[in-house]
Amino acid sequence: MQPSQADPSSRVSQALKAVRALFFPIDGVLNGSRITVEGNGLELCSISIRDALGIKEAVGQGIRVAVYSPRSSEGYRTLLGELGVRDFYFSSDDFFSAYESFRDRYALSDEACACIGDDIGDIPVLEKVGFPVTAINGADYLRNRVGYISAYEGGDGCIREIVEMILSEQGKWPFCEASSAEG
Repeated sequence: MQPSQADPSSRVSQALKAVRALFFPIDGVLNGSRITVEGNGLELCSISIRDALGIKEAVGQGIRVAVYSPRSSEGYRTLLGELGVRDFYFSSDDFFSAYESFRDRYALSDEACACIGDDIGDIPVLEKVGFPVTAINGADYLRNRVGYISAYEGGDGCIREIVEMILSEQGKWPFCEASSAEG
């Protein structure tokens, strides 16, 4: 999805309808802009309850969710596994290769994938996917390189917003009120 084109709402709607998978890095998108490490070297893991509900609902509605981290991030494997996430790309310095591996594993087209990125290392993936997103606190450099800028910060509801957009556009978000125009 190329940003800054005519009729962006129609283009966003089309891109959202095509999404079958969501890929994002832990750092900056899931955990916000901080990594907390105990004195013994173990990483403390936490996620927004809003993001957790969004991830769980996405998985429940058939959207494949995959996460990436250059560290082992085993605590996140446990947290996200409880939400239904099965695809983890950890201990790799190559976000793009992780994305390609995920996409190829499920024979997905780039157009069927959404990615939420927050920094310049995410650009190669954001340039490939059908729905590229950055959090509102993502690097300024990304703003003209994505199809959508979330109203929320990474680690504070950004994932939930994107999941809700995808599922709403596909008629799968179960928390919508019926339109008063019906009947």
